Amino acid sequence: MRFTRFALFAFFAVLSGLAQADYPTRPVKWIVPYPPGGTTDLLARLFAPYLAEKLGQPFLVENKPGGGNNIAVEMVVKSDPDGYTILLVNPANGINTTLYRNLPFNFLTDIAPVAGLARSPNVMVVRPNFPAKTVAEFIDYCKKNPGKINMASSGAGTSVHLSGELFKAMTGCNMLHVPYKGAGPALADIMGGQADLIFDNLPSSAGHIKGGKLRALAVTSAQREPSLPDVPTIAETVKGYEATAWFGIGMPKGAPREAIDKVNAAVNAALADPKMVQRLAELGGHPMKTTPEGFGQVIKAETEKWAPVVKASGAKVE
Repeated sequence: MRFTRFALFAFFAVLSGLAQADYPTRPVKWIVPYPPGGTTDLLARLFAPYLAEKLGQPFLVENKPGGGNNIAVEMVVKSDPDGYTILLVNPANGINTTLYRNLPFNFLTDIAPVAGLARSPNVMVVRPNFPAKTVAEFIDYCKKNPGKINMASSGAGTSVHLSGELFKAMTGCNMLHVPYKGAGPALADIMGGQADLIFDNLPSSAGHIKGGKLRALAVTSAQREPSLPDVPTIAETVKGYEATAWFGIGMPKGAPREAIDKVNAAVNAALADPKMVQRLAELGGHPMKTTPEGFGQVIKAETEKWAPVVKASGAKVE
């Protein structure tokens, strides 16, 4: 009897090892914490076909907006840690650690880092008929009209929101923050004249800027963005200002190392493909090729970076 039990255990262990080695053997669900139209959604839909081709199974993008990213994160945290549910990780995941008082998870320990996708600057954009045409003019207009400018964001605690809060703190501008459930709806209202500006992730605004539907005043990076060479940095007017967005992939804690490594390798192969690099550049994104451990260091560093900005803004969400 003991031999039989041992033999069965060994048999199933071998099967388990084979299953992991063959990962993936069925479709992978890719959870995006925002609605369609924003940068996270664009990146997931850009990379999903490449990962599917490389790994031989569909990567199915599912938008799960709400709760400032936390609904999607909790869904992934509670899913089976088998590598078949992955998360589009973004700046809000680091920011929310400080912003929210009582999260039902610890992002740094409950999500396993898998791979970096891209970094990009945010871009300060206004509706086309906004009176100010430069950052200096905007600051002057804002101070003459305190509390009358509606600053949209893709949600409380996002890099889009905090980039605006940093701008407010460094310039003394008094603007009304209006959080949306993603960049898509926010951009629609700005183009429709219902809101005034947003410090958006560049990939989701790039097409609207080039199409004349939005006017870019400045980018948030320390240097000018190659895809928008004529657009200045905020730092050229507001000394010391800098903020960038970052994106990647995570899995639930305990996911098989084989799954993590295979997705990481496929992502890094995509980031080495000239066509992918060119497409990212067109969107204002820059490849962020990392190991799983390297991406974990990015998450930790960004969490620590934005904590004092959140505290200084006074923003808190229950």
